[in-house]
Amino acid sequence: MPMSSSPRDLGSAKSGSHHWLAQRVSALALIVLSLWLVANLLGLVFTPYGNYVYWLKNPINAIGLILFFAASFYHSTLGLQTIIEDYIHRACIRWAVLLLVQGLTLLLAVGSIFSVIFVALK
Repeated sequence: MPMSSSPRDLGSAKSGSHHWLAQRVSALALIVLSLWLVANLLGLVFTPYGNYVYWLKNPINAIGLILFFAASFYHSTLGLQTIIEDYIHRACIRWAVLLLVQGLTLLLAVGSIFSVIFVALK
């Protein structure tokens, strides 16, 4: 079957394959980052708060946690977008809810990443 780049081959949102691929790549990144995070934090379970701060001051750990937050908020935004597009049929409400969800996830992502940077550089 020949490859076509016409808009009718992309689904109703006109970006179906990109969205699908982005969701799979972010899920794969989350698997790796989650395993890394759990493995690192299991060693700190019964230790004082200062050990967590010391752990976060390591640049590798800070970057890994920032990547974890970025991937998880990006992945959740993609998933929520799919749900909203599938179940909210009125265009004006769908647009408003998508804008609200994307704004909130961006705000939470920036806040989380800023918190990691703040603790790591303190």
